[in-house]
Amino acid sequence: MNKYVIKGGNILSGDVSVSGSKNAVLKAIIAACLTADTVEIKNIPLISDLFIMLELVKEIGGKVKLSGHTLKIEVQDIKSVKIPLEIGAKIRTSSIFLAPLLSRKKEALIPNPGGCRIGARPIDRHIEGLIRMGATAKYDSLDGYFHLKTRGLHGSNYKFEKNTHTGTDTLIMAAVLADGRTILENAAEEPEVDDLIALLNSMGAKIKRSKPRTIVIEGVERLHGTTYEIMPDRNEAVTFAILSALTGGKIFIKNVEMQNINGFLSIFKKVGGDWEKKNSGVRFYINKKIKPTNIATAPHPGFMTDWQGPWAIFMTQAGGDSTIHETIYENRFGYVNELTKMGANMRMYSPIVKNPETFYNFNYYNGEKDHMQGLKIHGKTPLHNAVMKVSDLRAGATLVIASLIARGESIIYGVDYLERGYESFDRRLKTLGADIAKTEEEEFLE
Repeated sequence: MNKYVIKGGNILSGDVSVSGSKNAVLKAIIAACLTADTVEIKNIPLISDLFIMLELVKEIGGKVKLSGHTLKIEVQDIKSVKIPLEIGAKIRTSSIFLAPLLSRKKEALIPNPGGCRIGARPIDRHIEGLIRMGATAKYDSLDGYFHLKTRGLHGSNYKFEKNTHTGTDTLIMAAVLADGRTILENAAEEPEVDDLIALLNSMGAKIKRSKPRTIVIEGVERLHGTTYEIMPDRNEAVTFAILSALTGGKIFIKNVEMQNINGFLSIFKKVGGDWEKKNSGVRFYINKKIKPTNIATAPHPGFMTDWQGPWAIFMTQAGGDSTIHETIYENRFGYVNELTKMGANMRMYSPIVKNPETFYNFNYYNGEKDHMQGLKIHGKTPLHNAVMKVSDLRAGATLVIASLIARGESIIYGVDYLERGYESFDRRLKTLGADIAKTEEEEFLE
């Protein structure tokens, strides 16, 4: 495990490139397992989650070759239908291996998915759709595995109860080799889903959106190899945008697909932010003063849940009171206690919501626990140094931004969480003038 030691207060400047999308590449790796041919994926981010996924590909019998930021995958035959518990439980995306295993071997054993502790994130919506397509499924609490079998997947009509990104990805991949037509309604419309669709279509799949939240898949007999470049990471783009605005507005960010972050741009402009496009990239800065605002996270094209941590830092520097209402996950404020150590004036609260069971995107259990889904932030508040611990990936980026604008030297433990989604984050920040060092951490004391 590693830690960051950061001395805040520097004005940052220079060029930085947005890496390939974490949420796109992990699904692309699984899509490559749907064919026996070689699939070449470009613009690969070298993050720890990537290497976990490659281990899983090798566990089921695949071959991988990584050269720089280009990856080749070949799975001529699937030799194991079981995802190892000790690897699969580390990452939520492991559940999507259900699709190639059922499609090519008609059987799959998948452990409960892992990843960051930002909510329960059940895969019941994935399983229900696969059952509709001809699979049988049971969960064995003794071994911690979902056991699925099929005589052959077939097309079906399925409507998701709530928005699910990975659920949509799973059923798209299961449907491409199924017999007949599949229609998915209330499907996720995140840009990463469309990136997956483009990849699969380049492999010979027949997928299209008939409406923004309706996807139609015509099953084909086989898929073939392809070469495909994945999209830039929109979460990383927003992280650097907020960092630029708070540290002098002199960072030029390359490889930003602006249309994919419109949900951020509209709010950023509203509170006093602005941007300038040049050949060297996009520069985000503060026009005058930062205004407070009230936001609620939402599925695309709304304000993404992954952006709310960095946005909370932005609002600590606004002149007045702001709120963030988290509607996607039930445990997304893991950074709050850490920021209060730095002097941030914020507290969690329970928003008044009619019909919370249908309003929230997670499975809301009324009366079983206190759902503190809101955050009140009072600004403008100067931040000072502190010793902190990362709770999840996006919380890690949040604490780094806070440390870079704070007075004094801060220490952040558990940055391995952050490195699940940001390639060489400390080294890239150094090139911009940040005073940051990564060292091996000693035992963390509360």
